[in-house]
Amino acid sequence: MSQSIPSLAPVKNEENVVADIKVDATGLYCPEPVMLLHKHFKTMAAGDILELNATDPSTTRDVPKFCAFLGHDLVACEQQGEQFTYLLRKGSE
Repeated sequence: MSQSIPSLAPVKNEENVVADIKVDATGLYCPEPVMLLHKHFKTMAAGDILELNATDPSTTRDVPKFCAFLGHDLVACEQQGEQFTYLLRKGSE
Protein backbone atom coordinates (compact mmCIF):
# COMPACT_ATOMS: atom_id res chain seq x y z
CA MET A 1 0.00 0.00 0.00
CA SER A 2 1.58 3.29 -1.04
CA GLN A 3 0.97 6.51 0.82
CA SER A 4 0.12 9.52 -1.29
CA ILE A 5 2.00 12.74 -0.65
CA PRO A 6 -0.11 15.90 -0.76
CA SER A 7 0.70 18.37 -3.49
CA LEU A 8 2.29 21.61 -2.40
CA ALA A 9 -0.20 24.46 -2.40
CA PRO A 10 1.90 27.50 -3.27
CA VAL A 11 2.06 30.28 -0.75
CA LYS A 12 3.42 33.45 -2.32
CA ASN A 13 6.09 35.48 -0.55
CA GLU A 14 4.04 38.67 -0.86
CA GLU A 15 5.93 40.30 2.00
CA ASN A 16 9.28 39.89 0.17
CA VAL A 17 10.67 38.29 3.32
CA VAL A 18 14.41 37.60 3.45
CA ALA A 19 15.72 34.61 5.42
CA ASP A 20 17.89 35.08 8.50
CA ILE A 21 19.02 31.43 8.26
CA LYS A 22 19.19 29.13 5.23
CA VAL A 23 19.05 25.36 5.68
CA ASP A 24 19.86 22.94 2.88
CA ALA A 25 18.10 19.60 3.34
CA THR A 26 18.58 18.61 -0.31
CA GLY A 27 18.97 14.85 -0.60
CA LEU A 28 17.78 14.19 2.97
CA TYR A 29 14.68 12.11 3.68
CA CYS A 30 12.08 12.07 6.43
CA PRO A 31 12.61 12.69 9.30
CA GLU A 32 15.89 14.55 8.69
CA PRO A 33 14.48 17.81 7.22
CA VAL A 34 12.19 18.29 10.23
CA MET A 35 15.01 17.37 12.61
CA LEU A 36 17.09 20.14 11.03
CA LEU A 37 14.19 22.56 11.52
CA HIS A 38 14.02 21.67 15.23
CA LYS A 39 17.78 22.11 15.60
CA HIS A 40 17.87 25.55 13.97
CA PHE A 41 14.65 26.86 15.54
CA LYS A 42 16.20 26.30 19.00
CA THR A 43 18.82 28.96 18.22
CA MET A 44 16.44 31.47 16.60
CA ALA A 45 14.58 34.40 18.13
CA ALA A 46 10.83 34.84 17.71
CA GLY A 47 10.12 36.48 14.36
CA ASP A 48 13.31 35.22 12.69
CA ILE A 49 12.90 33.71 9.22
CA LEU A 50 14.34 30.35 8.13
CA GLU A 51 14.55 29.21 4.51
CA LEU A 52 14.46 25.44 4.01
CA ASN A 53 15.44 23.87 0.70
CA ALA A 54 14.51 20.20 0.35
CA THR A 55 13.95 17.49 -2.23
CA ASP A 56 11.91 15.05 -0.13
CA PRO A 57 8.25 15.24 -1.24
CA SER A 58 7.11 14.35 2.29
CA THR A 59 8.15 17.87 3.36
CA THR A 60 4.95 19.08 1.65
CA ARG A 61 3.12 17.35 4.49
CA ASP A 62 5.67 17.62 7.29
CA VAL A 63 6.67 21.30 7.13
CA PRO A 64 3.11 22.73 7.33
CA LYS A 65 2.31 20.32 10.19
CA PHE A 66 5.56 21.30 11.96
CA CYS A 67 4.48 24.96 11.76
CA ALA A 68 0.89 24.33 12.86
CA PHE A 69 1.84 22.05 15.75
CA LEU A 70 4.59 24.29 17.15
CA GLY A 71 3.05 27.70 16.48
CA HIS A 72 5.30 28.89 13.67
CA ASP A 73 4.19 30.59 10.44
CA LEU A 74 4.65 29.19 6.95
CA VAL A 75 5.36 32.47 5.16
CA ALA A 76 5.92 31.05 1.67
CA CYS A 77 6.47 27.79 -0.16
CA GLU A 78 7.10 26.84 -3.74
CA GLN A 79 8.13 23.91 -5.87
CA GLN A 80 10.43 24.10 -8.86
CA GLY A 81 10.93 20.67 -10.38
CA GLU A 82 11.99 18.37 -7.56
CA GLN A 83 13.13 21.26 -5.32
CA PHE A 84 10.88 22.53 -2.51
CA THR A 85 11.56 25.88 -0.85
CA TYR A 86 9.89 27.02 2.37
CA LEU A 87 10.09 30.26 4.34
CA LEU A 88 9.14 29.83 7.99
CA ARG A 89 8.80 32.51 10.68
CA LYS A 90 9.50 31.39 14.23
CA GLY A 91 6.55 31.95 16.52
CA SER A 92 6.73 33.44 19.99
CA GLU A 93 8.20 31.31 22.72
